Amino acid sequence: MTHDIKIVTEAELRGVVGLDLDAVDVVERAFTALAGGDVVMPPILSMDLPAANGEVDVKTAYIPGFDGFAIKVSPGFFDNPKLGLPSLNGLMILFSAKTGMVQALFLDNGYLTDLRTAAAGAVAARHLAPEVVDTAGVIGTGVQARLQMKAAHLVRPFKTLLVWGRDAAKAQACADDLAADLGVDVRVMDDPSKLVSLSQLVVTTTPAREPVLKAEWLHKGLHITAMGSDQDGKNEIDPRALAVADLYVADRVSQTELLGELRSAKQAGQWMHGLPAELGNVITGDAPGRRSEDDITIADLTGTGAQDTAIASHVFAMLKGSDAGTVIHA
Repeated sequence: MTHDIKIVTEAELRGVVGLDLDAVDVVERAFTALAGGDVVMPPILSMDLPAANGEVDVKTAYIPGFDGFAIKVSPGFFDNPKLGLPSLNGLMILFSAKTGMVQALFLDNGYLTDLRTAAAGAVAARHLAPEVVDTAGVIGTGVQARLQMKAAHLVRPFKTLLVWGRDAAKAQACADDLAADLGVDVRVMDDPSKLVSLSQLVVTTTPAREPVLKAEWLHKGLHITAMGSDQDGKNEIDPRALAVADLYVADRVSQTELLGELRSAKQAGQWMHGLPAELGNVITGDAPGRRSEDDITIADLTGTGAQDTAIASHVFAMLKGSDAGTVIHA
């Protein structure tokens, strides 16, 4: 007996799904499910390949109530641009949660990962940022910097956006793109401390291995989402910032202890508060979130397999009735 498998390319996926509130809501549902304790989510399989200047991550999760579960493979080979190839690629495989049969193969080259990562940032902003954000800031100038601020604007429609990056030309290009996309006042800053001082919401989107945001820059009424520390050795936030903030929230504690900002804070002897809250528990109300507009809050997003299953399931549902993709009989 054969069954149908839908194969969808990145270009086709871009024509079907984008960054919107529906994507944010489905990723929020994944965080809520994680808080329930019934999600099956093994540790990230992470393979460092220094000889090839590369890395490979594999993530997955089974979420009760979802019709399928995804396995996502994300290679990053950082010498590829010398060969005229992109550094990042990858794919997602969606399986039936009932039969285990393959339902779809998404040859997305990381596009769906970019979407779900940005949506997770919006979920963090929705539940932890001040209710009113006049000025937002982003430290970083890549694809995720752009997507994070587009996502944040969906839930906290700021009027002014500040951009800082080590490369001024890249920062200006990022600012120009975001000004065109969001229709807000976007300015490039030459000092990240000034960016933080003027902002109520800051997102860090860098591969930094030394902090790009210092503890002494924190101020009342600030929320920070750090999403660049997703590998051992990466560190965007000054470890002391986690100790002095009013609230630090992890996407998954077991991951942030190994890969995220919590790992750096523990290694520096700056975390003495026991197990932190997880974002899903804040969403469900089982853990406290922002208590006042003056609180300083930090969300540490390392990316979870539950988010991959959520976005893959969302896309599969959107593909029903669509001509996108190629169906094979296996």
